Amino acid sequence: MTADRTVTEPIAATETIVADIAIVGGGLAGSLAAAVLARAGHRVALVDKRAVYPDEFRVEKIGGHQLEIFRRLGFIGGLESVGCPYDRVLNIREGKVVDVSIGRAYGLPYADLVAMARRQMPDPSSLIVDEVTAVRSSDDVQHLELASGRRVSARLVVLATGMAGALGYKLGIRRRVLAERHSVSFGFTIARRDGAPFDFEALTCYGERTADGIDYLSLFPVSAGMRANLFMFRDPTDPVMRDLRRETEATVLRLLPGLQPYLGDFRVTDRIQNWVMDLSVVEGHLQAGVVLIGDAFQTNCPAAGTGVARLLTDVERLCTEYAPRWLMTEGMGREKISEFYADRDKVAADQHSLKMARFRQALTSRDDIGWDVRRRLHFLRRSITHRVDQMRPGWLAHVRTALRA
Repeated sequence: MTADRTVTEPIAATETIVADIAIVGGGLAGSLAAAVLARAGHRVALVDKRAVYPDEFRVEKIGGHQLEIFRRLGFIGGLESVGCPYDRVLNIREGKVVDVSIGRAYGLPYADLVAMARRQMPDPSSLIVDEVTAVRSSDDVQHLELASGRRVSARLVVLATGMAGALGYKLGIRRRVLAERHSVSFGFTIARRDGAPFDFEALTCYGERTADGIDYLSLFPVSAGMRANLFMFRDPTDPVMRDLRRETEATVLRLLPGLQPYLGDFRVTDRIQNWVMDLSVVEGHLQAGVVLIGDAFQTNCPAAGTGVARLLTDVERLCTEYAPRWLMTEGMGREKISEFYADRDKVAADQHSLKMARFRQALTSRDDIGWDVRRRLHFLRRSITHRVDQMRPGWLAHVRTALRA
């Protein structure tokens, strides 16, 4: 795809844009990284072929520890301006309440999240609407060639290209699949047919039978209504996938009959979106002048809920610790780049993400006696803890505070 000339001014094909750091890929990871670095005073070139990010089914809720990182990076105000806040999630299984999660979270479309991140860049011209066709890396200066004929020269290149691996492939970076077609995710928006609001602020319904392969359905507010994210560990070619796309309401209630009393007579109000996700990591990525972040480095299981935390950890560690320090001295060799990949927080986040992906799949789908017992104990422990906290309000919060002390 060539540059969008409605956004950028016509320029000479031989122009070279000089920056400290060039970021390839303007999704959430790339846009956040660009904003952090630019606000710190670095010259940043963020290259993406889309001036406005499209409506894609990706990250749609932010909460928990993720909010702490957003706050540290200075984006919490921007997030609050575009997200729909909620504080209480009703968790159910087989129609019965397991427990209630308390804590601030935000629901919002991924495109709005990316747009918010891009607005945090001090200079809008830092976004170059174009496509990178080639990268030449070295121990000193990196060179990007763009589809428009322009060039970008920078000391460091950050690949934030998600699962699109064409550019990395040209650099000799390969993606190793750990689990093919690991999970399937569906996203859609619902509303009651009578126009009345739902009786819950947000709700999570866990799968009832291992044969169904359903981890959970998460319902939370967004500007367009009540958003539904369904996470499954099941063959993507199974006929139930077609049923979910064509007869969503009936299929959801067939797979999760305990939902009926909570949803009533509802309908889907927009198109059904879905992802089939492989678990994968890259190899051959330790190269001079180039660093990979987010899904460009390792993919995640959406059901595990660790993808945003991994992405934010990458952005925070690279953009507040390593990149600024690297730029203070000459060179951009492998020894510098290796520091980021060996960062303790990054490694821990990457390993935790893979561990949780395998755990969620086993907890959802394994039907041997050991995992059946473990599954029952998992939900029983949560239910008992919830009941105790109801009888003694604040007990659970005190225990958690004591454990963190």
